[in-house]
Amino acid sequence: MSSPPFTFVDLFAGVGGFHAALSALGGECVYAVEKDAKAASVYERNWNIRAHGDIVDDTETQMRVPKHDVLAAGFPCQPFSKSGFQRGMDEARGTLFWNILRILEARRPTVVLLENVRNIYGPRHKHEWEVIVRSLRELGYQVSSRPIVFSPHLLPPERGGRPQVRERVFIMATYVGTRTSHIDVEPSVPHLAVDGWSPSGWDLVEHLPVQPDSELGNRLRLNLGPAETTWVEAWNDFVVTLRSAGVEKLPGFPVWVDAFVHQDDLVVPPGTAEWKAAFLRKNAAFYTEHQELLESWLSRWNYLRDFPASRRKFEWQAQDAKSLRDTVMHLRPSGLRVKQATYVPALVAITQTSILGDRLRRISPREAARLQGLPEWYDFGDQPDAATYKQMGNGVNVGAAYHVFREHVLRSLEAVRRRAPGLALAVEQSAVSPDEALERHRDPTREVIARRRRPNSTRRIAG
Repeated sequence: MSSPPFTFVDLFAGVGGFHAALSALGGECVYAVEKDAKAASVYERNWNIRAHGDIVDDTETQMRVPKHDVLAAGFPCQPFSKSGFQRGMDEARGTLFWNILRILEARRPTVVLLENVRNIYGPRHKHEWEVIVRSLRELGYQVSSRPIVFSPHLLPPERGGRPQVRERVFIMATYVGTRTSHIDVEPSVPHLAVDGWSPSGWDLVEHLPVQPDSELGNRLRLNLGPAETTWVEAWNDFVVTLRSAGVEKLPGFPVWVDAFVHQDDLVVPPGTAEWKAAFLRKNAAFYTEHQELLESWLSRWNYLRDFPASRRKFEWQAQDAKSLRDTVMHLRPSGLRVKQATYVPALVAITQTSILGDRLRRISPREAARLQGLPEWYDFGDQPDAATYKQMGNGVNVGAAYHVFREHVLRSLEAVRRRAPGLALAVEQSAVSPDEALERHRDPTREVIARRRRPNSTRRIAG
């Protein structure tokens, strides 16, 4: 068997988003760690490599992480100490990022690929951000002082994009030695749509694609409950009532039924926050203009008296859609949010899983996996849907990670080639999308190996 062009380690690996992206480039994983047992089980089932349970055990006293060319980590953000002019590594002590630095100090991989939520670059985490950048530079890594912020919906489908807004911070670093690592550079990937792609061109049904009922297995588990169906039907009637009366533009502000009052009777209590006072005034103006229509609608639904407070609120972001059937919906604490059926917000939790208006059901676990760029052969075993939704909500999007990593290596090609020529060549010769390589990646022997290792646990999810 020939040697892989490069090797990588996968830290805080989840179910393997980074693994998928780097495998699509020809890399071989030599070490992985994931503390969550369910996620680790999915990882091992699909990649046939053990996911160690705790990075601390393998880095604190003895370095058990093998040599590698690329370190990838979706690390948790933890507060660092603020105790004067220490080395960045000393300030990070006691956090999991310190364990990453320990590996970098001992193994000096050529490229580092880190991912985190967007607000790690915000004012609340300013100190942590500065320590991260300083620590990497002190170890000889060239890294931008500004993050790469990227989302899969900025990539066209043919480049591995997916119809999901999932803006994440990527930190890309290349080993150049301490003589030049202090030199700042621009982020290697701009926060822009790629190749002239317009994100409004996404069509969720076509590009996901949405699964037909015949593929869903027990569809009932995805259906809305009776109360949820009533909430959606009531607000659909709201939209249809206004559209039928010739109201071309629905409110762009949150509609609060509890704030429906004629403008002449509006009283804004003293001390009300300005943002809330503005919403109260806008709702009163809307009610006053369309009072007859709104009273007719409300009377058909018992004035929404049986609805919880959050379901008496409505956020319309679907522009010209004629009804909720043409949209994607989300039941949020702030109300029923309705968007165009182009792309969905970031996967976060089962309680806010996107609802497909034309199907009146939640997206399936398989559709959630597609939104994260995982291939069709990816096997979640017989775990509950809730576990899969959680894993997808915590995961790394494959296409976004692949694009960011590939573009960074291409920009840093000479520095990469000096230390990891196989990695440089693999990226130079790679396709612009990981999708085709991942579909080919499914070795027919892997299924046999998985069966031998885990009897009775190889059933793929139906939906």
